[in-house]
Amino acid sequence: MNLLKKLLAICLTVLALAMLAGCGTTKQADTKKEMQPLTIGLMPDTDSLPFIIAQEKGFFREEGIEVNIEQYKSAMDRDSALQSGNLDGAVSDMLAVAFAKSGGFDVKVTSFTDGSYKLIASKDSGIKDVKGLAGKDVAVSRNTIIEYVTDQILAKENMDGDSINKVIIPQIPTRLEMLQNGKLAAATLPEPMASIAVHNGCQFVTGSDELGINPGVILFTAKAAADKKAEIQAMYRAYNKAVAYLNNTDRAEYIDLVIEKGGFPPVAKEALKLPKYHEAALPKESDVVDCIKWLNSKKLVTETYSYQDIVLDLLSK
Repeated sequence: MNLLKKLLAICLTVLALAMLAGCGTTKQADTKKEMQPLTIGLMPDTDSLPFIIAQEKGFFREEGIEVNIEQYKSAMDRDSALQSGNLDGAVSDMLAVAFAKSGGFDVKVTSFTDGSYKLIASKDSGIKDVKGLAGKDVAVSRNTIIEYVTDQILAKENMDGDSINKVIIPQIPTRLEMLQNGKLAAATLPEPMASIAVHNGCQFVTGSDELGINPGVILFTAKAAADKKAEIQAMYRAYNKAVAYLNNTDRAEYIDLVIEKGGFPPVAKEALKLPKYHEAALPKESDVVDCIKWLNSKKLVTETYSYQDIVLDLLSK
């Protein structure tokens, strides 16, 4: 009888050890589970630089995430790639988010960016202030953040969008070239193209910083936000490392790199003025609400989206 009890005890012990070993193996397998890659669309602007630095300095790799970067010259091309499934996310803006949602393609804003948009007058236009734009040719990209900022600038001076002649030029490098060649009275440009224009003799008028608005965002498709939460969080850890690097490193150490990888013209090496970058954080509610109001007022979007409809907090642990 004692022998049977001993054998039973041994069997139970072996079974318990096997179960513990199995649990340990599962936990270890989960820990070592490889993260899926992310594909991010960028534009030739300063918003995109933390991604370029994170890629080139190996910060993504340090966080165990593979990020594939795709460059675009126009918002239309970027948004088409997003909706066709070629991108998980993008450096974008609040308007693009609302347009996508209104068209039945769900995207989520996960943080704001440090973008800056400036209204620049051509060298020989003689324009010194916003009032001087009345009746003049001003280049924008239709129904984008560029047009939104332009209209906000005009509204501050009690002018409307019809008080200027909007010339639609979607591609940012083309808009810059035409402005510098004197074929336009003015243009609204993102950085660093705005600083390049000023460096080459054009006149700064005003911009989004002066208005206190910041509609630039990082967004992800709803599918990517649901299926790749851990990957996006790893991406943001690397992004924050890049922010620290940009804020605390002499520009001479990285300027050649960002000019080459950012798709900026060589003159940007001297002209480029970088903002103080911020770690990833959610956008202000006013930046979301004001963009939606503008879209509603122009009947570009009929839905009235709330902050909660658009913004998803993936930054909290």
